[in-house]
Amino acid sequence: MSRELDEQTEVGELFIGSLIRSQLRLALVVAAGFLLILLGVPVLLAFLPVIADLTLFTVPAPWILLGAGVYPLVIVCGALYVRSATRNERRFLDLVDDA
Repeated sequence: MSRELDEQTEVGELFIGSLIRSQLRLALVVAAGFLLILLGVPVLLAFLPVIADLTLFTVPAPWILLGAGVYPLVIVCGALYVRSATRNERRFLDLVDDA
């Protein structure tokens, strides 16, 4: 199978295209999930305006929510993306090695 990839045959291109599509699908799912959760913050503040009035050590609650909630979310989304992308690549290499 690696010969087909090296020689860029139709089969090799099919496998590479499959890997690219799976990585793109993963990126879109992670980005959509992140945006959905990130857009949930303004929606939460719109439906619960009492949260917008809270302060902790003179810092407004929305700022704390963004600072303490969004940055860990970015790290978690990044870690999940890397883990899943690595798994996709490992499956691709297993498929190439088996054939």
